[in-house]
Amino acid sequence: MHKFLRAVGMAEIESRKELQKIITDSIQEATIRMYTTNEEGEILAEFCKDFADGIGIAVCGIFDEEDKFIYEYYYPYLRGTGISSEEDITVERHASQESYVGSCDEVKVGVSLVFALQNMISYLKHRRENNFPVKGTTLTLSALATKGTIMMPIAKSRKQTLQGKKKLQARNTLIAAARKGDEAAIESLTLDDMDTYTAISNRIYKDDVFTLVDNYFMPYGMECDQYAILGEILECKSVINSLTKEQVYIMKISCNEISFDTCINQKDLVGEPAIGRRFKGNIWMQGYINYPENTKS
Repeated sequence: MHKFLRAVGMAEIESRKELQKIITDSIQEATIRMYTTNEEGEILAEFCKDFADGIGIAVCGIFDEEDKFIYEYYYPYLRGTGISSEEDITVERHASQESYVGSCDEVKVGVSLVFALQNMISYLKHRRENNFPVKGTTLTLSALATKGTIMMPIAKSRKQTLQGKKKLQARNTLIAAARKGDEAAIESLTLDDMDTYTAISNRIYKDDVFTLVDNYFMPYGMECDQYAILGEILECKSVINSLTKEQVYIMKISCNEISFDTCINQKDLVGEPAIGRRFKGNIWMQGYINYPENTKS
């Protein structure tokens, strides 16, 4: 079973028989149905069923010659809100199945941000109609977590907060210049990293690391769309899975100046989430590409 199924409030689903019933119900009682054809002329379908506001299960597969749906795979999802990035996006297909991952070179993160693509059908429709490149696309990110911890914020004055934002903006400008081959920017970033390393090394003996590090965003494990994060909670709400009655927290997290929604089962979260506190955990990143309304879909 999918590792992140529990994140959408299905921690108690243990048997394949229970899971198969949920998949069947998600197809028959889908909240959203989407269809398109692939390069082989097969009809692809994706059925999404919400079990609470914004969370649910998506089932993907194809229709055969007799118009019978053949299920290929499923995945739990959180439908994100807001705009997370406006950078260019690259999409690639998995080798083993008709599923896709996206990649976005987001300057604020400092690494290529990889995510599981939620709106595969929309992407395939644009590709089939030769609409690429599509100008004006934006990206809405969301994430699922199976374990997390709530941490208190670092006490800062208004002056310190403003100084931190200015430093981060200056660093983002240097990263953008370094990607274009600016040697001075590369050297400046290297020196900044060395200074940061030295400062943390000197203080780590007497201070806790999480009083020194405000937030972080870095790859986690072997799969490229999973990350370890520490970020500030901007919004927080609790929803109940209509099928299992399990409680799920949905939090908007700000991490490295990128905001995205994250959901986690109440059973897997240590601490009480609240606006201003920090969330620390490992996540599976998902993304929804927002195509402009004036393009064909």
